[in-house]
Amino acid sequence: MKEFFRLYLDAYKGLSTPAWMLALVMLINRSGAMVIPFLGVYMINHLHFSLEDAGTVLSCFGIGAVSGSFLGGWLTDKVGHFKVQLVSLILTVPMFFLLPELDRVPTLAIGVFMLSIISETFRPANSVSIAFYSKPDNIIRSFSLNRMAMNLGFSIGPALGGFLAAISYTFLFYGNAIGAFFSAVLFFLYFRNRKGHEQVKKAEADLPAEANADRSPYKDGPFMVFSLFCCVFAICFLQLLSTLPMYYREVYQLTEAKIGIILAFSGLVVFGLEMLLVHIAEKRFTSRTIIVWGAVLCGLSFLILNLAHGIWVLYVSIFVLCIAEILAMPFMATITLQRSSVKKRGVYMGINALSFSFAHIFSPFLGTRIAAAYGFDMLWWGTVAALFLTATGFYFVMNRMKLSS
Repeated sequence: MKEFFRLYLDAYKGLSTPAWMLALVMLINRSGAMVIPFLGVYMINHLHFSLEDAGTVLSCFGIGAVSGSFLGGWLTDKVGHFKVQLVSLILTVPMFFLLPELDRVPTLAIGVFMLSIISETFRPANSVSIAFYSKPDNIIRSFSLNRMAMNLGFSIGPALGGFLAAISYTFLFYGNAIGAFFSAVLFFLYFRNRKGHEQVKKAEADLPAEANADRSPYKDGPFMVFSLFCCVFAICFLQLLSTLPMYYREVYQLTEAKIGIILAFSGLVVFGLEMLLVHIAEKRFTSRTIIVWGAVLCGLSFLILNLAHGIWVLYVSIFVLCIAEILAMPFMATITLQRSSVKKRGVYMGINALSFSFAHIFSPFLGTRIAAAYGFDMLWWGTVAALFLTATGFYFVMNRMKLSS
């Protein structure tokens, strides 16, 4: 037991203070993240949209996310990660106050589209910021720390959101606005004059020779194929935010509060295990092995839903999904970082964010339509097949990328 606790504590050692503060900003912001996990349920139960209309609105979030990722990557290289993150956090506040006033499909779709453009410019800037403030030998764990904070917030937000939704859905939007406001204040006060680690040359020396060519990511063929597989993985994984809550509601007849508890459980799993598992994995396995197994486990998590029935199945499934997330996503970000140079880092991280932004379009759009036409069981079978093929693709493309670890 002592050995376990020592290993657990070692996972947190050596991280810089700014890395911890970025994680705290993320925690506060995500603790108020109540809208997106319940948006599909809100549209169907409160606004009485059809399943297809709800999928269309959720896809508009993805379209805006694609635009925001492009914009965020470009702006980060032009004006810097601090300004992009601050403006994104500030501008999301009035958007969350506006959304509950929109109760028709076209107007809500436009509102969600605008919200996602603003909020998703944050992602590539935040990734660059993590690299900027991290010690070079702790970058993977810094990404994991940030994601751990995000998932702890994701535990708090949906759990609280589920209970607030039972009173009034309007409170969900206001809660998100308050979280964004306080995170913006903290971010500004701490990072306005903060300098990064003066180890750019060392960090550059650690990158593969190809990455130092200062080329556009769009001309980096293996990386673009890798990003495509990241997108497919994300399309499948992001059922968590779109069709899975609908599945809980439609098939298991769960209340919003119970759905919030399941989503909160997923956040707690990632919060409790990510730093430890990443710390162990990066020492014992290659990035290729870790990501491939992450994709396989993601497939297994959806397979479980079709093999058994019961509330316990939902918890087992989402636990496996969380392990898949822990293994895959931090290493996807660090591989992207390895392929970039300092001058092109914002664009590269923008492509990484773009992979997930495209998934925000296709995940709800395809998921809701397949579920409506063929049922949730067929949706899960298709998801399993796609993820097993993606795992195979990751294996071969990362072998061609000749990763340093």
